[in-house]
Amino acid sequence: MELKYGFISADDHVQEHPEVWTKRMSKAKWGDRIPHIERADGKERWVVDGKPVDMPGVALAAGAMPDRALDPQRWEDVPGVAYKASERLTAMDVDGVDYSVLYPAVAGRAGETFGRLEDAALELACVQTYNDWLIEEWAGASPRFIPQCIVPLAPIEATVSEIKRAVAKGHRGVVMPSVPMMVREVPHINEPAYDPVWATCQELDVPVCFHSGASRGIEFPPYPGFSPQINSAMEAITRPVSSVLVVANFLFSRILTRFPRLKVVFSETSLAWGAYELELADHQFERQRLHTEGYELLPSELFKRQCYLVGWFDKTGPKTREHIGVANMLWSTNFPQATSTWPESQHTIQRCFDGIPENERRQVLVDNAARLYHLN
Repeated sequence: MELKYGFISADDHVQEHPEVWTKRMSKAKWGDRIPHIERADGKERWVVDGKPVDMPGVALAAGAMPDRALDPQRWEDVPGVAYKASERLTAMDVDGVDYSVLYPAVAGRAGETFGRLEDAALELACVQTYNDWLIEEWAGASPRFIPQCIVPLAPIEATVSEIKRAVAKGHRGVVMPSVPMMVREVPHINEPAYDPVWATCQELDVPVCFHSGASRGIEFPPYPGFSPQINSAMEAITRPVSSVLVVANFLFSRILTRFPRLKVVFSETSLAWGAYELELADHQFERQRLHTEGYELLPSELFKRQCYLVGWFDKTGPKTREHIGVANMLWSTNFPQATSTWPESQHTIQRCFDGIPENERRQVLVDNAARLYHLN
């Protein structure tokens, strides 16, 4: 495919505006349980079902702020590029981005905000409202936005039904928490209870996407003695590498073996540690003779057949492509989070892909994402 800039960003975020749920959900039915913004002590915060949303501000938009150390605390300070599709397109042109794969913010980096709700009906209503809004206000605004749906965690029948409904509307991927049993009392993700989810994604040929940071329990806890700026920096470092545990589980869970055409994206991960993890997994596989446990492929072979990591700043990442697999790498701007390379993503690409053959560079920046998300 011919592109203007030669870059498909595989992990960006939309910031939901204050009326996403309040204008689309029934006030008579749900009342103040609807996701909305409340003000307290000069700051604003999102509240769902009477509980504050786990966010450092009123928006995940530090990457578009003058000071990237802090997310905006009042809606009036949120830059339009975070929540307006028209302004985001301009920001993409400034940054040299042709297409943008979208993940949520208020809904959680992987939909975990609603996954915590015990009321299945409310959870489904919030999820469907987000999915419809994303199609109508973002995908409807431009084909350059690649929408991905979030899902209710339970019951599984509702999860599967929403995947089918959302994909029929135009969603190109399925986003869900990688450790759902840390979000709510549901089965372990390796249990056969989730097989209908994997089977549906495989049948519809849409990737299932696990974004780092959706399960705080596998991250290093913040130290109360740190300033907000240092805590933000710490979380930006520990969040991506927490996916080491998630990838390891998928290499041994047999999910990939049972569903050999299922595609799995591990978003906001960076790349370089993937080489270490795959080498270590193969080492242990051989040391403990796991082929006797019924595994036919090495962990690295399973990964290269079905999985993707996403980089955005890491110069060492592309240099590990021989170990990870050039076909298993995606690249992003991570906009508008604090760690985003916007508005200098093209400069970052030049730095990180220096010396990489042009055909392999294009595969990481364009072809892998275009194939995964069926872009003509």
